[in-house]
Amino acid sequence: PKLATMPQVAKKGTKKGKKEFVKFTINCSKPVDDGIMDAGAFEKFLHDKIKVNGKTGKLAGVVAITRDGHKVTVRSETSFSKRYIKYLTKKYLKKKQLREYLHVIASNKSTYELRY
Repeated sequence: PKLATMPQVAKKGTKKGKKEFVKFTINCSKPVDDGIMDAGAFEKFLHDKIKVNGKTGKLAGVVAITRDGHKVTVRSETSFSKRYIKYLTKKYLKKKQLREYLHVIASNKSTYELRY
């Protein structure tokens, strides 16, 4: 008796052309306007704490962190979790002893907002 062979399945090719980017924004305008938080210090905290391939501080062009006034934007070329941004934001608030007063709330699919 012959054994049944599995049908050949075509391999999925990688898409060529545009690279896929993931972009998340943290809007901290309310606490910055009230003077209880510094957006520049938060940006530096994210730069120091975000891990790429298990190493902190070495973003190596894969992750870009920019600040536009009161908004901090994290842009990544690799798969990146929005939940990880929320975790780091909460960690920063805890470090600055603001965790009891500020909440990290998702205002839309790619944006977090710090509210009282």
